[in-house]
Amino acid sequence: MNINTKILNARDKKDAKFLRKKTAKFDFKKHTKSEITKLVSQMKAIMLSANGQGLAANQIGLNSSVFVAQVDGKFYAVFNPTITKATEEKDTWQGEGCLSLPGVTAPTYSPAKLTLEGQDKNGKKLKIKAWGMLALTFQHEVDHLNGKLFIDRRVVNS
Repeated sequence: MNINTKILNARDKKDAKFLRKKTAKFDFKKHTKSEITKLVSQMKAIMLSANGQGLAANQIGLNSSVFVAQVDGKFYAVFNPTITKATEEKDTWQGEGCLSLPGVTAPTYSPAKLTLEGQDKNGKKLKIKAWGMLALTFQHEVDHLNGKLFIDRRVVNS
């Protein structure tokens, strides 16, 4: 698995086209445990070196449904994530940003609470209930994997 250390920029036409496509399901049968561990480690390093709290695989040019995140000191690596429950109640965030849109922040909304299901790096099913910043981060990364950017959830003043 060839990993690009450069984060794609949504202002670049070619990068934006890739970022706006839904990613393919991660196939554990096509990768060794060593490759998967290396992928998670490299994604975490790229995320941290960019001062991010989340990074989706497509942000580094990989067409795979996987993201890493670190919120409140806890690290997550989630493969094939899906938000299976989300509250109607929304949280509004004043300055959400993105590593693929450097220097851009915008007020956004996201579910106040959500349930994320997916797989860990060993392919084992996982289910995480999240709220607050963790819910926002999970929403942000799953959006990436579904071809969406945070600016698609902008709060529009009427």
